[in-house]
Amino acid sequence: MRELFADVTVLSMEQATVLPYLTYRLAAEGMQVVRVEHPERADPNRYVGSNVLGESAMNTYFLPNNVGKKAITLNLRDEDGKKVFRDLVTKLDVDIFACNQLPRNYPKLGIGYDDLRAIREDIIWVGITGFGPDSNEAAYDPILQARSGLMDLTGEPDGPPQVFGLPMADLGASEHGYGQIMKALYRRQATGEGSRVDISMFQSTISWQVNPVMLSKSFGEEITRRGNTHEFFAPVSVYESKDGYVYIAVGNDRQWQAMTELPGFGSLFNEERKTNAGRIADVKRLNEEISAITKTKTTAQLIELLNSIGVPISTVNTVYEMTHDPLVKDRLIRSKDPRTGTEVYLPPTPVITGYLESVGMQMSFPPRLGEHNDEVYGNVLGYDEQRRGDLKEAGVI
Repeated sequence: MRELFADVTVLSMEQATVLPYLTYRLAAEGMQVVRVEHPERADPNRYVGSNVLGESAMNTYFLPNNVGKKAITLNLRDEDGKKVFRDLVTKLDVDIFACNQLPRNYPKLGIGYDDLRAIREDIIWVGITGFGPDSNEAAYDPILQARSGLMDLTGEPDGPPQVFGLPMADLGASEHGYGQIMKALYRRQATGEGSRVDISMFQSTISWQVNPVMLSKSFGEEITRRGNTHEFFAPVSVYESKDGYVYIAVGNDRQWQAMTELPGFGSLFNEERKTNAGRIADVKRLNEEISAITKTKTTAQLIELLNSIGVPISTVNTVYEMTHDPLVKDRLIRSKDPRTGTEVYLPPTPVITGYLESVGMQMSFPPRLGEHNDEVYGNVLGYDEQRRGDLKEAGVI
């Protein structure tokens, strides 16, 4: 399994979050990922967050999405840069080219699908944009959350719309891109043909909303934010305990019946609440009554009680607490900087790949700006020291 994608090379003109996260996922599969940045205008995320390494362009916000990669610099607005780019695609034997540029920049930079296909006929070309290949409208994750309706689904009923706690428009588009790349690799293996893959972050975000769209468009129902409760099931919410918070999710009438038979919970029962519809109709008062009971018990007591009858329950962990969960703590991906000794930890991928298992869940540290210029331009492209120096002096690399 370690060797499955060992010969697949990804060349990526990437910045921000959506594409770096996608290529990080590909690196975790064992693919060789080479990220390309402008020599003077690097990925802005390099300068966001804390400067934990004591050096420029390696701040914390940049680190997690860029482990396992190599980094080179190249100015594609320069004609020599375009020639170097063509050399890269050819001599690196690039299988996948990816970018998250505005489409109007494709012809300026010579990175469109037809440009790449002319160099390698079976190339897999991936373009991630805010609103699709026919739009040059700029977009960041919260803009997409707002326009897609996702923000209107998040927050308290009597409060303003809120962004989700993670950049879900970015991450969702990354995962959709991951799936389409795997499909394109299969197609190439089966037919020998390359592919053009266009991912719209807006369409990606909308695609998750199967239930809200159906209910709103088909039946005219108003679908909006409900805080910690669930639109179709009750009781489902966060409840305070003696020493913290728990989330309880009752998914059917049998679970509810068993819950009302627990010691101390009997007062919750009445005939109207025997069905989920009855509980939904009385959800505000029901949750107040449950909270009055849960506040008298510790989190551990509540977990023991609800687990004993098969009702899903969890503590509300902080992120730090989650990293010590027995199902997580031994599966974290680690990446250590050979220069400073700094080690960073990342969550495991959804499925631990054969590659990650083979390398003991360790990936190379996020690359400095242009860290692999000499390796790629010298060893792979065969440019001698004089040639590399001239390109650097001219601002090409």
